[in-house]
Amino acid sequence: MQRIALALWIVWAFFVWNVVFDHVIVVAGREYIAAATRAAFSTTVPHRYENMDLWMRPAVTRGIWIASLSATAILISGAVLVRLSARAGSGLREESRSCA
Repeated sequence: MQRIALALWIVWAFFVWNVVFDHVIVVAGREYIAAATRAAFSTTVPHRYENMDLWMRPAVTRGIWIASLSATAILISGAVLVRLSARAGSGLREESRSCA
């Protein structure tokens, strides 16, 4: 039962990593689109365009860090909770044996 519980925590951490990473990339993409639109309609001379790499490369690094920290927090929490649950379950089994 512990293995199944731990596997579910790992799956949950995997999904959270993907969602958090995707969110960071989407937000950076929206910020880039807004900045590129402002630059495209700007009347300043010389005309300046936004470089997508300058916006998205730091977002990838930031996304990896934030997603990894989120998934790590879930994995640590899950491992601790599964272990505590296993200890509590074994204590209940010992008490029921002594009462019988």
